[in-house]
Amino acid sequence: MLCTEYKAFGMPKIKYQFNPKSLTIERVKVTLRDKLKRLMWVVSSGTVFAAVLLVVAYNFLDSPKEKMLKRELEQYKFQYNLMNNRISRIQKVLTDLQQRDDNVYRVIFEAEPISPEVRKAGYGGSERYNNLEGFNNSDIIINTAKKLDEISSQLVVQSKSFDEVFHLVKNKEKMLACIPAIQPLTHRTMHGIGSHFGYRIDPFYKVTKLHSGIDFSASTGTRVYATGNGVISQAGWDGGYGNLIVINHGYSYTTAYAHLSRIDVKNGQLIKRGQEIGLVGSTGKSTASHLHYEVRKDGRAINPINYFFNDITPAEYDLMIRLSQLPSQTMD
Repeated sequence: MLCTEYKAFGMPKIKYQFNPKSLTIERVKVTLRDKLKRLMWVVSSGTVFAAVLLVVAYNFLDSPKEKMLKRELEQYKFQYNLMNNRISRIQKVLTDLQQRDDNVYRVIFEAEPISPEVRKAGYGGSERYNNLEGFNNSDIIINTAKKLDEISSQLVVQSKSFDEVFHLVKNKEKMLACIPAIQPLTHRTMHGIGSHFGYRIDPFYKVTKLHSGIDFSASTGTRVYATGNGVISQAGWDGGYGNLIVINHGYSYTTAYAHLSRIDVKNGQLIKRGQEIGLVGSTGKSTASHLHYEVRKDGRAINPINYFFNDITPAEYDLMIRLSQLPSQTMD
């Protein structure tokens, strides 16, 4: 069946078809049903096309608003990375300050280092971050907030530590004048060191025990000098020590001068470094004329060699350390 269409200018389209039975060309009558079918087909096709177009546009094409939001998101990511890098650098600088504070500043000024538990103390509780939960990026936000809070807490501790160190600095001159820093005998008057600090053989009991000071060999009557500023806390006879002088220098330091032949100071007397306090002798438990000298920190005897830095050179210090490691017998 041949079907043709004809449309005159300004007239609606007319459809014709060939009827093989009558061998004539007849006009095709379009019913309302046909029109509805065509309309439905057009609408369905348009709907399918629109749906496909929307799917493609939604998945593969961005709207101007989406493009703007994506640019903002990229900027946020970039700024977040910059912020975290800055936080990491700040934490590194803070860690370096903490290490210097504990191992340099506080050591110089005789202050105990701050424990890691105090430095790493928590800030607030877990409920502190409840208001940051419920967002798409809550983990990132909470993690950053925790880092900032930890740094803030550590800065508070460090600030207080520097306040303490600053106070110690103000008193440094006084502290340095008090801490033992010279030998109690001059090089010219002493014969040498008879026995060093450490485990030595006792000359009376012939057993090895801790020798809590240094024995300076010198003639009876040799002048003995205070090794730092302080106050006389003991001056008199003390058993095996014989005539003994103890000076309290403050800052947890005391020094002791034993086996003296004469005591030239009295309890409570203020003493300056280099001031004569007595004379060498051999009183008490002693085998020969000498001065037994001790340095005590927090009540514990420590090696006096480390407190001769105003009198000896590094080479002499190394020699004394090596000699102190050799076995020997004490003079008391």
